[in-house]
Amino acid sequence: MKRAAIDAVEKYGVGSGSVRAIAGTMSPHVELEKSLASFKHTEASLVYATGFAANSGLIPQLAADGDVIISDELNHGSIIDGVRLSRAERAVYKHCDAEDLRRVLNESRKYNHVLVVTDGVFSMDGDIAPADRIVELAEEYGALTYIDDAHGDGVLGESGRGISSHFHIEGRVDVEMGTFSKAFGVVGGYVAGSLDLVNFALNKSRTWLLSASHPASVAASCKASLEVVTSEPVHLNRLWDNTRYFKEGLRKLGFDIGSSETPITPVMVGDSSKARKMSESLFDENVFALPIVYPMVARDRARIRTIMNAGQSKYDLDYALEAFGKVGKSLRII
Repeated sequence: MKRAAIDAVEKYGVGSGSVRAIAGTMSPHVELEKSLASFKHTEASLVYATGFAANSGLIPQLAADGDVIISDELNHGSIIDGVRLSRAERAVYKHCDAEDLRRVLNESRKYNHVLVVTDGVFSMDGDIAPADRIVELAEEYGALTYIDDAHGDGVLGESGRGISSHFHIEGRVDVEMGTFSKAFGVVGGYVAGSLDLVNFALNKSRTWLLSASHPASVAASCKASLEVVTSEPVHLNRLWDNTRYFKEGLRKLGFDIGSSETPITPVMVGDSSKARKMSESLFDENVFALPIVYPMVARDRARIRTIMNAGQSKYDLDYALEAFGKVGKSLRII
């Protein structure tokens, strides 16, 4: 990935000098979008400056007056902002509750168009949306689906292809959104889907139309990251081995790790001040683990959010678990 970036700097320089729609599209951007569409098993894709830009720029264009956007109650802030920028009505269903989504869909028959939006993997709790049921219900009620796969890409499904691969619903999600700043380790958001979707987005989404394009080096390293994850399965396998090992270690110590199903593993503390203290104490033990406190989560749901990666050794994990145990006992959390 670093070599791809360096080669692109030497060939194209350090900046694009323009927005994509005018003069900011170079070969690495086009090649990345072709590779991304192939990776996601979709017709086309479009890369944005960030994942936030994708959500805040495209969601408002997909629903207008007379429409409704239905959102999971724990969706990411970038989704919430995108919904707020729309002129459509808004409705919320209980977190990951397909039956409550059915209720809201039933109540939404009066609208011209219905858009159902959800995270694929929820960033605070590490749980997975029931995307298969969401797609089934959307198809039953004639609604569009929009899944933010920022925390599923590189983690779920065959070769890390994300939540659609995980649930075997590829080709049935209308808009798949994601980012290169999480598992892929670079930066940049994207949407993937039909060619019609991409043509609509590049004509209507102002966060794409009016933002400077990535330097060619970023596009090249993003493309290289897709090549790494598909051709070197050892990384994905090690990620999940580390995840299972660390979760089991936390459980044996007596920690509450909520309903996490992914490498995002919250260590539930409850009180915000205690979560901050735990993070500080862990840092004193040479373990970097940050607290997530109100208003990012509910007042009584503060936690230390841990995230596994493929680069950690068993020694690293044992070292961290020992520190968690020591600090957890000193603060009477376990």
